[in-house]
Amino acid sequence: MRVLGVDPGLRNMGWGVIEVQGSRISHIANGIAHSSGQDLAARLLSLFEQMTDVFATYQPDTAAVEQTFVNKDAVGTLKLGQARAIALLVPAQMGIPIGEYAPNAVKKAVVGVGHAAKQQIDHMVRLQLPGVEIAGADAADALAIAMCHAHHAQAAGHLQRAIARASA
Repeated sequence: MRVLGVDPGLRNMGWGVIEVQGSRISHIANGIAHSSGQDLAARLLSLFEQMTDVFATYQPDTAAVEQTFVNKDAVGTLKLGQARAIALLVPAQMGIPIGEYAPNAVKKAVVGVGHAAKQQIDHMVRLQLPGVEIAGADAADALAIAMCHAHHAQAAGHLQRAIARASA
């Protein structure tokens, strides 16, 4: 299973692609889509085009997107929501399933605690993907989101197999 994780952002949208084979997770690619243009519409279009290219290049089977963290700045939160819409739209357009995870759930799955610092996330991603060259903090977060999705998918698979065995 090839998983694309996306850390939505209007200026910088992190992305990371991993391959999952059983319990083995390997790094495929990561990067940051930087928006360009002066107005909001041009920036969103730039992100859309870059993320579409990522999908075309790496052809993930599933995607995972971090949920929006609501802060005190309503305008900032709304703009982040619009960038998040791009992160959801591109995989939906490709017809692949999308998982959504709260920031604390991602941190707990990768680091073990729900309130981990960015440096801890980066460190744990590097430990679990030895030799990875990470494009930046947003890309590290995106890889963590992909890893969280992989862990949840594995757990769901174990549960489904257990239910099938119990009902047989």
